[in-house]
Amino acid sequence: MIDEIFLTTEEVLAYLQVNLRTVYRLIKAGKIPAVRVGRQWRFRKSDIDAWLNHQRAGFGMQRTTDWPVSPTPVAIAPAPQMPSGGRPHVLVVDDEESIRDLLSKALSLAEYHVDVVADGPSALQRMRERVYDLLIADLKMPGMDGLTLIREVRRYRANLPVIVITGYSTEANAIEAINLGVTRYLVKPFRIPKVLDAVSQALGDDH
Repeated sequence: MIDEIFLTTEEVLAYLQVNLRTVYRLIKAGKIPAVRVGRQWRFRKSDIDAWLNHQRAGFGMQRTTDWPVSPTPVAIAPAPQMPSGGRPHVLVVDDEESIRDLLSKALSLAEYHVDVVADGPSALQRMRERVYDLLIADLKMPGMDGLTLIREVRRYRANLPVIVITGYSTEANAIEAINLGVTRYLVKPFRIPKVLDAVSQALGDDH
């Protein structure tokens, strides 16, 4: 009989390359079972691998080589309290259907409410109907581009966290995005753990 391999919280953070809040969202959703040992959490590596395999099956665009393959031993740290409250609402705007599907699956697995639209005008209409906690917008879209969309959003949601995603990056676009108060600037192709980390930071989940 093969002994079960257990990971500490910090080892899971390194193994999945996500932050603490994302891990606790997954625990709360029952996607990665955790065992409480004193003041620490312990995770079966087999459970973590099962969750990774589930993600790989859903993310057809992701290569398995994008994921870490072994835990990095680090010092044990006390586990904070589980997060509480409602799930944040995220609006994803991208004219590429594959990107919309990828981000929708990734954010839903991380226990966010996600809506997706294909263009700027549709995004503005959604934002008139619902209050969102985060906007993720592609820069280059036909018609209304991402920067124009963000300028419109800033007229009535000045403090809304915004993450920009783009297939190319220029200095002028980066400067304008910063001037518009964009929280993060991600260049395609991106890795899902990096996106989840950017979302969590934009929402202040890591504080």
